[in-house]
Amino acid sequence: MAKIGAGRWDVTVAAPKFVAGDLSPIALQRFTGEACRLVEIDAYLTQKIHVMFYGLRLRALLREAWDLVHCWEEPYIFSGVQIGYWAGKAPIVYCTYQNIDKQYPFPFAAIERWCGRRCAGWITGSHTVEVVVNKRPGGFGQKPHRMIPLGVDLDAFRPDASARSEILRKLSWPSAGPPVIGYLGRFVPEKGVAMLQRILSRIKSPWRAMFVGGGPLESELRAWAATQPDQVRIVTGVAHDEVPAYLNAMDILAAPSQTTPLWREQLGRMLLEAFACGVPVVGSNSGEIPYVIGDAGLVVPEADELAWSEALERLLNDSALRAELAERGLQRARADYAWPVVARKHLDFFDELLDHREI
Repeated sequence: MAKIGAGRWDVTVAAPKFVAGDLSPIALQRFTGEACRLVEIDAYLTQKIHVMFYGLRLRALLREAWDLVHCWEEPYIFSGVQIGYWAGKAPIVYCTYQNIDKQYPFPFAAIERWCGRRCAGWITGSHTVEVVVNKRPGGFGQKPHRMIPLGVDLDAFRPDASARSEILRKLSWPSAGPPVIGYLGRFVPEKGVAMLQRILSRIKSPWRAMFVGGGPLESELRAWAATQPDQVRIVTGVAHDEVPAYLNAMDILAAPSQTTPLWREQLGRMLLEAFACGVPVVGSNSGEIPYVIGDAGLVVPEADELAWSEALERLLNDSALRAELAERGLQRARADYAWPVVARKHLDFFDELLDHREI
């Protein structure tokens, strides 16, 4: 947004110095040449997201003169109401990724209602989130809103044959072997890791599989991989700037997410990143995945293991289809998910809110 809005918008980002993270602690990183002002703030109880809160440095920052505050905290948690209150009279826009219509207990239901009345508008990250938020109490449905997804850095995530060769060498796999089916994400039940193991075990066509990520199912995954040592690689501890190389080593990305009573796929960032690297994708119909994939990949009923094995067999045996889907994914990444595209959508919405406020 700072780059796209240069000359019209000055952007300041307030970011916590440290958060607990899903898999490991995450410390704030500064990059040379940041386009925006970056302010470090303290965050507490970050392992318990609903009651996480910020230190007084954020209050001092929000007392500066702002034309608009964009809050990337959910409007039903404590830090969401904290930012809304400390922002004073500045218009605030919340961003939400809750795509299940939950009934929150006190005080979170009251927090959500307050934030709905307080906000000037809201942004959802997906179609399924928008449907849910439009039903919520507290005024959200009556406020201006936009559906704007997360984006992908096309400078970092791009087709790279040399990266593919290097990763295959690192994994002790020949470059001319069977196609590589990849998984990228957390090793948890709701991501369909165990189901993908069963599907791979029943596929008759030659394949190799690479699981990149980490999580509580790692030991079970490694035990299964040990029964097929030539075919399966488990890779953990991969930093985000290393992900593009591993994606390029994949011939197919599988996203077998499984809906639960408390969770369904909110976006599937690995799909965007695979698109940008020219990797064809197969995803389940959990949550937002069908909307993200569109016609740029294959969508399979999430619990239908036969349909999953047939879809993967089809791609394993059809290099022309893989190439076609890879090109569609590249086009989708460039048109819909490139960060400059996503940033422009945000700024256009903010301009509309401020123009309306001035009338």
